[in-house]
Amino acid sequence: MMELDEKDHAILAALKKDGSLNAGEVGRLVGLTQPSAWRRVRRLEEGGVILGRRVRLNKAALGFDVVVYLGVKLAAKGRVSLEDFERAVCAIPEVQLVQHVLGIYDYRLKVVAEDISDFERILRRRIMTLPGVGEIESNVMLSEVV
Repeated sequence: MMELDEKDHAILAALKKDGSLNAGEVGRLVGLTQPSAWRRVRRLEEGGVILGRRVRLNKAALGFDVVVYLGVKLAAKGRVSLEDFERAVCAIPEVQLVQHVLGIYDYRLKVVAEDISDFERILRRRIMTLPGVGEIESNVMLSEVV
């Protein structure tokens, strides 16, 4: 495990807020020169602390006004492989996140849709037809706090 100091934590906080910052901007925010900030960011990347930078998309601007979290319980764990289910669910473009979890459900999915009727179509035609799907619980996201 890599040892991190206050400057490293400040760099991570700055990049967490805005992953598009360059080394000069990071340096100004945390009180380092551009070369020093670049070296630290590079060390954090090489050490596996920073795994990458992502682009966050505005789902509503893309026409996806509904976000639904699904709990999926597989019907017959012995008859359908987890890999078959994962491969099939990852092929659905509206499924944004697939998490294999412990608890009542085997998987947690994040699904985006244009509206509730679009979600119903995705649920009926794509998700409920996946190999091994048993029970499904839906939770429609009302708002996102963090």
